[in-house]
Amino acid sequence: MTAPLPHILVIHRWRDHYARYEDYIDHRAHRVTYVTTGLGRASVPVSAAGTVTVRATDDLREVRRAADTLTVRFGTPDLVVALNEGDLETAAQLRAQLGCPGQDMTGLARFRDKLIMTEAVAAAGLRTPAFADAPDAAAVKGFAQDHGWPLVVKPRRGTASRGVLTLRSPDDLVVLDAQEPEDRIVQTFCGDAIYHVDGLWTGTALGPWRASRYVNTCAEFTTGAALGSVEEDDPALLEPIGAFTAAAAKALGGRHPWVFHLEVFVGTEEDGSVRVTFLEAGWRVGGAEIPFIWREVHGVDLMAAAAAIQLGNDPVLPELPDGRFGGWLLVPSPVPAPCRIVAARIPDADGAFAYAQVVPQPGQVLPKVGGYEHVGARFRFRGGSTREVREAIIATASRVSLECVPEPAEAQPLQVPCGLDR
Repeated sequence: MTAPLPHILVIHRWRDHYARYEDYIDHRAHRVTYVTTGLGRASVPVSAAGTVTVRATDDLREVRRAADTLTVRFGTPDLVVALNEGDLETAAQLRAQLGCPGQDMTGLARFRDKLIMTEAVAAAGLRTPAFADAPDAAAVKGFAQDHGWPLVVKPRRGTASRGVLTLRSPDDLVVLDAQEPEDRIVQTFCGDAIYHVDGLWTGTALGPWRASRYVNTCAEFTTGAALGSVEEDDPALLEPIGAFTAAAAKALGGRHPWVFHLEVFVGTEEDGSVRVTFLEAGWRVGGAEIPFIWREVHGVDLMAAAAAIQLGNDPVLPELPDGRFGGWLLVPSPVPAPCRIVAARIPDADGAFAYAQVVPQPGQVLPKVGGYEHVGARFRFRGGSTREVREAIIATASRVSLECVPEPAEAQPLQVPCGLDR
């Protein structure tokens, strides 16, 4: 008798092809099964051995029931893979329940808990804003007595700027009191420009990486502003950012390879030197259009390295080519999701370096699922310099217009309850 093929269970939620699973896992040499959502089913490979649809992939009970369903048919999973940040904790807990190797909750803590994360970076001697645990408004008020205003208060566990508050005076504490109780961290406000740095830490050194400056901020996006990003080409900025990134990646990952999405503040000291300050980091490929920019502009799949690490393999990526710079733009819907698109006025491709766009058609409903995939419109850019890509992003943002109307939540397409789809 031949031994059964290894069973790899993938937790997947994207509708678009952020990850190319068939490039990372041989679906003929493994039984690859998927736990996904109704939205994510569209991008599950047709070669999947089995698929179970759940209402939410960050619901451990639902995902565990789905895993049990798949286990009956395909055996206990040998490995669990999850590439979306929102599913990392579910995967870690599921591995523990199933007895699978891979990252557990202890190993994940410093990448998900912003207090533990910042403590680790500060302990390595790297610059961070002043910070402290913020269990309640009284703790924030006490922190302000030592550090002054304004302050930033945010959930210790959270993504896409969820729940981030900027408090400018004691009067703003009432805003904090109105929030649902959860673990939070408080930090001094930093007004420097915000960059994200994406790439691979090999366990000993930086692998391929790119630094990008935000156009607007993630927090502003949550209040209705467009959000963009453009890769940086200035060597005078890239050198100190690279040195800081290497030190932070080592502080958080040690000798373990990991794919990082790091956010930093970048400013200038009085002597003209570049000042880099830690903001936060994620143990995953950056969101928004970052996976597409890496593949389409640079010809390198950063998701492949993230998948290799979870599969227990050494991540190997080629160096990025010189002279190519990418950027992206997200335009929010003018009314909160769920909403229905009435009209979308998008600028024609006229040499502005926008090479790809994802724009919902009139009548389409934008679901209320969070994250940066299901937004009003998404654009990707490429060019020969930071300046020309940035100018194209700003020009496009000024010419996009979306008209939407609220959509009752009950009118959204229902997601299939847990059950073996195939």
